[in-house]
Amino acid sequence: MYRIWQKLLAEFIGTFFLVFFSIGAICTDASLRSSGAGSSGLIGIALVRGVTFAILICALVHVSGAHFNPAITIGCWVTRKLGSVSALFYCTAQILGAILAAHAVAQFVPDQVWRPVLMGTPDLSAGFSRTQGIFLEGLLTLFLVFIFFGAVAEAKDSLARSGGFAAGLALFLGVIVGSPYTGASMNPAMALGTAIVARHWNDHGVYWAGPLLGGVIGAWLYHILFARES
Repeated sequence: MYRIWQKLLAEFIGTFFLVFFSIGAICTDASLRSSGAGSSGLIGIALVRGVTFAILICALVHVSGAHFNPAITIGCWVTRKLGSVSALFYCTAQILGAILAAHAVAQFVPDQVWRPVLMGTPDLSAGFSRTQGIFLEGLLTLFLVFIFFGAVAEAKDSLARSGGFAAGLALFLGVIVGSPYTGASMNPAMALGTAIVARHWNDHGVYWAGPLLGGVIGAWLYHILFARES
């Protein structure tokens, strides 16, 4: 049994590296395009986010449950897998990890690389309303959390690690589909961390309302329909 400080540290470290590599992939793509050396493209960015998420779940799921996302944590809270105080601490650790990761990228990556892409801070595409943004972010996060519950949170202990790759693929698909329209954040902590460093707050509420709503519905839906009996 792990202590609460170990669980919070796992959430902090996991969120840090998830956000660090996610932002890093966006900045690398921007750097390659600006130098004329080609581009890793949307698929490359999505792959980095998905694989990083999968690897971190495999490494830390036995410690904290490997949420690394307030949308997943709130899903665990509404299904009573996590108490109110623990859920608040988890979200705090995740937010701090995301903010530190964004600051770390800003220290290592030249300003002329990350500033034009605003540190990967999500924003709505032209003509895409806030209501549409909330709906799409919510739907993408619903899918992510639903898969996370089935593959990781509700899986038997021996299968939870391998289930991390299913959750990683769910994140990969969400990025592919949603990036052109909303940036496919699906993670309020990452949206906040990048917004603080880039000082870009356009439509920021979308990236809290959509993912948190999707997290609640996705977790509740799986729990009601398919949760194992105790």
